[in-house]
Order: sequence, then structure tokens, then C-alpha cells
Amino acid sequence: MDRPSAQTSRTRSLRIRAGVAFATCVALLVGGATTLDGRDAYAAEPNLVQNGGFESGLSGWTCSAGSGTAVSSPVHGGTAALKATPAGSDNAKCTQTVAVQPDSQYELSAWVQGSYVYLGASGTGTTDVSTWTPGGSGWQQLRTSFTTGPDTTSVTVHTHGWYGQSAYHVDDVSLAGPGGDPGEPDPDPQPPAAPATPAVGATTSSSVTLNWNAVDGATGYTVYQDGTKALSVQGTSATVTGLAAATSYEFRVSAVNGAGESAKSAPVTATTDRTG
Repeated sequence: MDRPSAQTSRTRSLRIRAGVAFATCVALLVGGATTLDGRDAYAAEPNLVQNGGFESGLSGWTCSAGSGTAVSSPVHGGTAALKATPAGSDNAKCTQTVAVQPDSQYELSAWVQGSYVYLGASGTGTTDVSTWTPGGSGWQQLRTSFTTGPDTTSVTVHTHGWYGQSAYHVDDVSLAGPGGDPGEPDPDPQPPAAPATPAVGATTSSSVTLNWNAVDGATGYTVYQDGTKALSVQGTSATVTGLAAATSYEFRVSAVNGAGESAKSAPVTATTDRTG
């Protein structure tokens, strides 16, 4: 049998490559978000959610009725996560508005922990989406997808729990897809100014409540206890718990926004009550 010529081999190679490329395109068009080797087609897209890992406290997020705070444990990735606590008349909904493009596909995901935790998007211009989990042990990933309408330039990403249920946790929130135009950026974004010295409010044998004035441009605040980060809040008051009775503590507060964290306030000293 005659051996194939070099030209014939090259022709066959080109045909095989063309076939693979065509199959890949068909798989993407039909599957919408999956490549032939099973990888997520959105993997190369940047995350459009700002501060999706809550490493900057609640910067970029708004939580209903002051229900949310950033905590250092438990976390799925990094050093922080969202903890939100529902009440009888509040489902502890935390939201962020994200710039998107019209007539485009997006995939929304987050890691959650707790019972009856929801993840969704509204204002899509088509069908708003929501997914949830009844709960389980450890972290679980929630995922959903949507297509924006012809006039949609922003959507609101949200997560929430359920009325009267225990606190839930969320981490690593991601929205993958083509980014929109968020508007004219601040040419020189700056962290906020330091808060004024906080005032000591109510005290118990194991807790101290602090209050301070709002800082222009701040989206959240961090409370430090004896030089160590104690908690992050969105409002202008916080209660530090787990303290020893009849003990003095030093507290400072900093303000945060998308550009970073301010200097800490001047310190204030508070003493917990005696027991008995």
C-alpha cells in the first residue's frame, strides 16, 4: 500500500482541527455556558460584584434593618464573610446594584451556610431569578443564571434568609458576564475621614454598646477592641459582646468605603458591670 503524502497528512490535520473548532462552537451555543471539557464558559469573565468576599466589611452592600455584619468566622474563602440575622418582620436582605449590559447572559453564584438562605437578582428586564437552600451542614454553593432585557443596564443582586429563622452566612458572591458602564468613575477615590471619638452607651457585665456620628462617604464601620478588630457594621452603633465582668476595655472605630479604611478614631474606655 502506498504511504500517504505529506500534503495528504496536512490536509487531514487541518480537517480535524476545523472539526474540533466547529464542535466547540456548537457546544457553547447549545449549552450556553459549558465548554467541551466541562469548564465553566464564564470562568474567564471578571466578577462584577464589588466586595463579594466581604473583605472590606459591608462596603458596596446594603442590608435591611441593620441586619448584616462582616465576621471573621465562619468563612468560605479569605478572612471574612457576611452574617445576617432575620427578625420576625425582616428577612435580613442584603443587596448590591451591579452595572450590566443589555441582551446579555449572566451567571450568579455564592457560597452560603444556614437554613432557608436565598440568592437572586431583580431588575433583569426579563425574568427575575431566585434560588435557595433549606439548609445543611457546612457551606453550600447556590447558582442561578439570567438574561438581561434590551434596555437593562443594571440589576440588583440580593441574598436573604427567612423571617424568624436563625442567622445565615454568605461568602464569595460572584456575577459573571459582560460588564456594564457604571458611570463616570471618581478620578481620585479616597477613604473616608476618621470617625469622632465614639460614645459609650449601655453596658452589662458582658457587653458594651458604642455610638458615633456618621462619616460622609462611609459605607460601613469597623470596631476595634484593645487594638483588635471586633466587628464590622453598617450603622453608627454597635454592641460588643463576650466581655469579662468588671473589666475595662479600649475601643476605637474606623470608617470604610470602596477606596479603603480610614484612620481609627480616638480611643474611648468602657468598663463592664459587675456580676451579682
